[in-house]
Amino acid sequence: MASVVHSLRKQIAACEATLQDLRQQLAEAEHVQNQPAKLVPQKRPLAADPTDPFDHDMNFGVPEDFRTEILAILDQGGKESKQIEPEETARWPLEKNEYKRYGRQLIMPEVGLQGQLRLKDARVLIVGVGGLGCPAAAYLVGAGVGTVGLVDGDVVEESNLHRQILHSTARVGMTKVESAMVGLKSLNPNVNLVPHIARLSPETAFSTFKGYDLVLDCTDTPASRYLISDACVLLGKALVSASALRIDGQMMVLNNPPLPPGDMNGGPCYRCVFPKPPPPESVVSCGDGGILGPVVGVMGVLQALEAIKVLTQKTPAVAPAEPPTLLIFSAYSSPMFRSIRLRSRKAKCAACSAHATVSKQGLESGSLDYVQFCGSVLPNMNSLSPEERISAQNYAKLRSGINPHTGTVSNKDSHVLVDVREKCERAVFDCVGHARSSRQQRSTGDGVRRE
Repeated sequence: MASVVHSLRKQIAACEATLQDLRQQLAEAEHVQNQPAKLVPQKRPLAADPTDPFDHDMNFGVPEDFRTEILAILDQGGKESKQIEPEETARWPLEKNEYKRYGRQLIMPEVGLQGQLRLKDARVLIVGVGGLGCPAAAYLVGAGVGTVGLVDGDVVEESNLHRQILHSTARVGMTKVESAMVGLKSLNPNVNLVPHIARLSPETAFSTFKGYDLVLDCTDTPASRYLISDACVLLGKALVSASALRIDGQMMVLNNPPLPPGDMNGGPCYRCVFPKPPPPESVVSCGDGGILGPVVGVMGVLQALEAIKVLTQKTPAVAPAEPPTLLIFSAYSSPMFRSIRLRSRKAKCAACSAHATVSKQGLESGSLDYVQFCGSVLPNMNSLSPEERISAQNYAKLRSGINPHTGTVSNKDSHVLVDVREKCERAVFDCVGHARSSRQQRSTGDGVRRE
């Protein structure tokens, strides 16, 4: 019993010592809290020595008084903000939390306060909320673009998740627009998100585009790219267009500046760069050709970057500040980036020239059939009769010696199997065991035979 009493006294003493330490820490914290906040003035840096390669002006040309005020606001993020008087509105046009949120880009001369105000007032439409649209939307919303519209009629599938970073496993089956809005709202609740849960069509393009300043084409078909470009030309809106497949990507800023059709000082449109669509049989989707997630992510981020550059430009451009270029990205090449200079508007372009045949009436009436213009190779679903088709489950039964249709014992060697898949596909899932590939037969000259 004496040992128990001794142990309890020892524990009480330890607790009292801990309590005393906590009281001391509390007193020190209260003392610091009651002290008035002091802004330590920064010493003006010495003039940079042009002969010293390591001596840089870390203010990057930003006036020191403006930079000091911004940093002071950032340092006061946890304190109560005083009521801003009406006469101070011109001096502080952003909310206090906006100075804190966007402070790291506000102190950059490429953006600055006026650039941030342009972003806040901007309305950007993103067509396609997939591999390109997800990173583009995330960075535009993070940068503080005031209104972002999202156009997509698809739902989230599990096969999307390796590259479409705004979606999640829990939101599989939800529309992509609604899923993206969940992620974007958690990133920046101050941005206005406008959902357009539908596939874009010629009949709806004008009504969808007219309320926005800039459009991002994040779609994956030639027909949609021509449609979006034509609508932007007719409505006078700049367009940032990108595409990605396998390990390659392309991006360009079109119709910038967005001058009326016939004005040769305007930026080229999609038809200027690609007057004719690619052969339908050469068009490969991500589902057929594959896509590396970071590749499409890089292109989407670059779209957001170009959009910010267009939106924050100091003055409206009368002519392109730089020649339009096509940026080409190849993940496994060195260097990974190349750019090709594009020509200006074509004198006989069907969309942006003085002799344009694309019109608003043609789009809204549906007389412009973009699917027919681009061509489409529809799979011949009736090339085999139902009796000539077999599922993977039924084929497994056949391989085990059971007739999948009758359930009776069957000769498992009564058929010949030829695997026509690519080598990488066979490596992923070898469902056919010892089947000879068609490539093997061609290379060896053997006829089809049982293995």
